[in-house]
Amino acid sequence: MEEKKVLKNNILIIEDEHDICEVYSEVLSMAGYKVQEAADGETGMQKIRDENWDVLLLDIMLPGKDGLKILKEIRANPELRKGLVVALTNLNSEGIIKEAFDQGVDGYLIKSEITPDKVVEEVNKILADKEGK
Repeated sequence: MEEKKVLKNNILIIEDEHDICEVYSEVLSMAGYKVQEAADGETGMQKIRDENWDVLLLDIMLPGKDGLKILKEIRANPELRKGLVVALTNLNSEGIIKEAFDQGVDGYLIKSEITPDKVVEEVNKILADKEGK
């Protein structure tokens, strides 16, 4: 008898670099997560409003509405804060990192410094930390 794969949490990825989004989506799906994607800030905000998500992987540099503006909207409206927010960026700037944490991110990953498997590890860790609280 084949064992059914039980889906874990819902992950929303807002990332404009198609290849990166595709890789993250694939490894997270293989790890048992239900993954949704958006390629720009406006589409991402719509999914934030309409979808259930436990972890939001949010690129900071996005076309249209950037990740920091999205964070401000999530913080200003508690109904939008459905889960944990992890900022994704290639910017290793202390100012941007500080601003992201000031806006309420729960974690921060620098894309150029992590492997796809590390993304899965970080999502697993942040969810485990949340459940342990």
